[in-house]
Amino acid sequence: MYAITIPEPGGPEALVWAQVPDPVPGEGEVLVEVVASAVNRADVLQRQGFYDPPPGSSPYPGLECAGRIAALGPGASGWAVGDEVCALLTGGGYAEKVVVPAGQLLPVPEGIDLATAAALPEVVCTVWSNVFMIAHLRPGETLLVHGGASGIGTMAIQLAKAVGARVAVTAGGPEKLARCAELGADILIDYREQDFVEELAKATDGAGADVILDIVGAKYLERNVKALAVSGRLVVIGLQGGVKGELNLGALLAKRAAVMATTLRARPVDEKAAIVAAVREHVWPLIAAGTVRPVVDRTLPLADAAEGHRALESGTHVGKVLLLAPQS
Repeated sequence: MYAITIPEPGGPEALVWAQVPDPVPGEGEVLVEVVASAVNRADVLQRQGFYDPPPGSSPYPGLECAGRIAALGPGASGWAVGDEVCALLTGGGYAEKVVVPAGQLLPVPEGIDLATAAALPEVVCTVWSNVFMIAHLRPGETLLVHGGASGIGTMAIQLAKAVGARVAVTAGGPEKLARCAELGADILIDYREQDFVEELAKATDGAGADVILDIVGAKYLERNVKALAVSGRLVVIGLQGGVKGELNLGALLAKRAAVMATTLRARPVDEKAAIVAAVREHVWPLIAAGTVRPVVDRTLPLADAAEGHRALESGTHVGKVLLLAPQS
């Protein structure tokens, strides 16, 4: 088969379309013929040499895909050869074939074509596990999403609105904010021109955000704590603004607030399976009903993954960048 390889870390040009051995499904795994994958920030970090795959996982980038089951490994149950699926991966999505634990498969939701389904697994599992399973966002609460126009952000807006929460977003520029508003965002903050702490305070009569979903990290830590409501929950899922920040524990105590940080990729298989099962139960019906939809910015050939990475790094995209495998 062919896959996107990374012979040496570097810029987008470091991604090389090359022939590699076919993967073989092991115990409890299935082999999926990939129709489409999607670009995620973690793929960019892996290409740059900053985010190695967990031991034993595929060396190729790609944390989600959609395709058809080509073979079942020993002990894999609940699926059949030929089933159309999308999958949460530890790696390997930028390839013609990938091996996946059966518990990380999802059926293609009603109303979504097979290729577009590749835009769903990583963002939906990330948002649902962090905003709802960890931070327990409730109806009537306020969620602040940093990077509202990103793949994660566009999904977080829709899911939060679907459960009856109020949504504030930060994004760069009026065009991206307008797209966030179309998805249901209530409070629009241009981080280039406005201070999100001040703007959120104005919009919430000083109450702040009950939950903050943060992709920035250290750069926003102090201001995120200021923006939290009493009993607020800050969930850090990205470190685009650095890894080390100063935390005022006094401010945290005064608000009876919590700061949490999570990753999805390195979690054990059973934890990922539990998240996938929760997503299938709670989110898939919303997608089938049309309440929540994937937002796709552009579609590119998988062999041109470098262009997908350039698009993500340019910051001009809204939603997901998809990569189509050759047979699609």
